[in-house]
Amino acid sequence: MNDRHTAPELMTENDVVDLLVRQHAMIRDLFDEVEESPAGAQRAEAFQRLVRMLAVHETAEEEVLHPYARLKIQDGNEVVDERLAEEKEAKQLLVDLEKLGPGHPGFSARLQMLRAAVLAHARAEERYEFAQLRARTSVAERRAMAAGVKAAEALAPTHPHPGTESVVMNLLFGPPLAIVDRTRDVIRQAMRGQDG
Repeated sequence: MNDRHTAPELMTENDVVDLLVRQHAMIRDLFDEVEESPAGAQRAEAFQRLVRMLAVHETAEEEVLHPYARLKIQDGNEVVDERLAEEKEAKQLLVDLEKLGPGHPGFSARLQMLRAAVLAHARAEERYEFAQLRARTSVAERRAMAAGVKAAEALAPTHPHPGTESVVMNLLFGPPLAIVDRTRDVIRQAMRGQDG
């Protein structure tokens, strides 16, 4: 599996804002890859990389970044609540799209809806949350958050689970969901290998 979108250079990124902005760029690239991939296995594989990236990215933000932003930025609760509402909407769109699958005739149109929602959410995060975090936190705080984001992503579910947008819900249900998701991913990959 070509997984160029788990770029090793992200593992060395030490500033949480820089890390997440780079991940937003990777997400945009993954949308492009899904759209440009020919129908069939190649498109399905690209789509699964996108699903995984979105799921782990949002989980890490929900567990690490948003709670800190609530405390550190101006109107933190309001800003974070708006981002969480956007994340829940995008997760539901992603769940629906994942159920359809890349071979469905309506896939491309729905992928465009998801893309618009995700990219609008990323712009809002960068403008209203990340900019203030950079201005109101120290380098050491941003480094600690980057380490926390990387750890959260390593343990995050690999598929979207709408309704788990809070820290408590992620911590209660995230680990068991991650085990189920990752087991399902291994089985799917093994089944695709048998088909080839």
